[in-house]
Amino acid sequence: MTQWWHADTMFPRDFAVGRRPERLVRQRAIRLVAVSHYFSTTPSAPDRRREIDVALRGRQVRLETAAGVFSGDRLDPGTTVLLDTIDDPPATGTLLDLGCGWGPIAIAMALASPGARVLAVDVNERALALTADNAARLGLANVQTYLPEELLVTEPELRIDELWSNPPIRIGKAALHEILQTWLPRLAPGARAQLVVQRNLGSDSLQRWIAAELDRDVSRLTSVNGFRVLTVQ
Repeated sequence: MTQWWHADTMFPRDFAVGRRPERLVRQRAIRLVAVSHYFSTTPSAPDRRREIDVALRGRQVRLETAAGVFSGDRLDPGTTVLLDTIDDPPATGTLLDLGCGWGPIAIAMALASPGARVLAVDVNERALALTADNAARLGLANVQTYLPEELLVTEPELRIDELWSNPPIRIGKAALHEILQTWLPRLAPGARAQLVVQRNLGSDSLQRWIAAELDRDVSRLTSVNGFRVLTVQ
């Protein structure tokens, strides 16, 4: 039977009856180009910024976004579920937004805990610039932005008191596991990570993997609109 590689999962899926292969090729190419933009260190899309109004944990703010970053046109549904569900982070200590995009999670952390240090990490330099600028426009001096390798070299003994993330599921299972193996072991004793993952993109299998491979307690905090919020301790 003819098979095709599904862009969301990179696992083979049978052709849908009546769908033309060349159409699937075009659709997949378009989607992979869009995804590759925000996984790139320097996105190829023009850096045209625009302002959007968003609600972050009940607070209305105006922030900048641009093409070439994750969900550059809006606050994505998964992040909305995460921010609307979880408790405030610790008032002090070191907080991490893993895969910050244009900064909504880091900004929400900084607003909730002005006495904490908020580290915003992303592979995308445009995302880091947007996050830094958005923090500055709100007067949030406690937000610091880093490329992942930059932070790991600067602070090799880093310990994190709370980690929030809408992790980049679409990079593939092996790469995602490597990211989590890098950052979850840096949780301080008693600290936790809050992750939002879409159910049909593997939240349940990821929950089992974290528990088995990283020897962590993982619980499902909630399930809303197809998104699971996982608490890792």
